[in-house]
Amino acid sequence: MRLETFRARDLSSVARNAEAFFGDDAVVLQTRSVRENGEMVVEVVAASASEVDAFRARLTPTHLPTPGTRRGNRPYVIALAGPSGAGKTTTIAKLAANVHAFGTWSVGMITLDTFRVAGLEQIATYAEITGCSLEVAYDAADAVRAMGQLNSLDVVLVDTPGRSPKTGARDEEWWPILRALRPDEIHLVMPAGLRADVAMNALTTHDAMRPTHTLLTKLDDVPNDTGIADLASMLALPSRWLTDGIAVPADLKPAPQRILASLGLVAAQVSA
Repeated sequence: MRLETFRARDLSSVARNAEAFFGDDAVVLQTRSVRENGEMVVEVVAASASEVDAFRARLTPTHLPTPGTRRGNRPYVIALAGPSGAGKTTTIAKLAANVHAFGTWSVGMITLDTFRVAGLEQIATYAEITGCSLEVAYDAADAVRAMGQLNSLDVVLVDTPGRSPKTGARDEEWWPILRALRPDEIHLVMPAGLRADVAMNALTTHDAMRPTHTLLTKLDDVPNDTGIADLASMLALPSRWLTDGIAVPADLKPAPQRILASLGLVAAQVSA
């Protein structure tokens, strides 16, 4: 989705500029007054209406299965993957503890993050706080065993090691473990403040695991929500949740409403 900013002395002039660029499909998303060269002008952010509609449709995820409806008599498996420091483990704790995420579903955790110093201790603490069962998988056989231990639950959340372009050999160790878990969803966890080139590199780095969703984190670290729609558009994946703070579980929010609101689109236009 391409966003363009236009400025002119009055609203009708700036609207004509937007229409000249996008044609009859132009839609104004945001309007404000700004000072330019010592005088006040009108600034609008505009886009193609058809591209906005396509972005909304792509961003909005399908509904989760009804609790108790299980694929092949197994839990629904949601894995979180992403760069180191993106907040995957804390987000898993928020998901496990937030009633708006899974309602009455019973939740368990599996961690593949056996490389990071204190990583096991961190997720074990979160599992204890949230009352969730936790399993650790060091290899594919462990993954099968772990799923057997958690088979009576509705959903299993999977924590994975942080990934960077320089950790290829390590990835070869845990990707087969993730595949053995047969995740229904893989959420690419990305800090909201990432530069565009870094975000695209992370997307490329994780492309082989075929992420199904994106999950933006650390919105509290950016001055405002202006850039989150650009980031979500660039990643081109549906998004269920985002996080905007460190509080567990309070700082987990539905993603489409917040992202579309950053474009001036009202929450009523977004499916739950």
